Amino acid sequence: MKLYFAPATCSLSPHIVLQELGLPYDLVRVDNRTKRTSEGGDFLTINPKGYVAALVLDAGDVLTEGPAIVQYLADLYPDSGLAPANGTLERVRLQEWLNFTTSEIHAGSSPLFNKDLPEAMQALLKTKLSRRLDLIEIHLTTHSYLIGDRFTVADAYLYTVLGWMKGFGIDLKRWPSVAAYMRRIDVRPSVAAALEREAVVPSVV
Repeated sequence: MKLYFAPATCSLSPHIVLQELGLPYDLVRVDNRTKRTSEGGDFLTINPKGYVAALVLDAGDVLTEGPAIVQYLADLYPDSGLAPANGTLERVRLQEWLNFTTSEIHAGSSPLFNKDLPEAMQALLKTKLSRRLDLIEIHLTTHSYLIGDRFTVADAYLYTVLGWMKGFGIDLKRWPSVAAYMRRIDVRPSVAAALEREAVVPSVV
């Protein structure tokens, strides 16, 4: 398999899952501005949508969209516990959290990467994000992870997106259970391994 990534983006989520599973894979860096890859190719020929993550399977199929990629990977090894079995209520709960993260936290915060965004709009987005974080805080007050007390692919995704908050001037210490959750995931070997591998991939020329 081959994972196309860009630093500090949502591609970290499937990368963490690959590390959790101990799967072999190649890592290719993408310049989000030029769409060139560290292999010297055009990323748009891999994913015409133009954004990471993209996972190329050994048979040549290309998967895009982080929530789909992480579920595919987890289902390769059901005994890993990274996703409940398909057809169960627990799997639907996992999908609830993946959808909430992608629509409310990921999509709700990504405009803040635009430094030219008017201050009034920034304030409006941050207020909405704070309300969503209030909901996560309530849940994590009685749960170690999103699905009970077990780390799943939903946690890999939420952890990745919440990692952007500091850059937006949102201090997670305001939500103690969320901050503790982030610390629990920070120390997982899969997180350190993914970040270390990403750091040594050459920048795109």
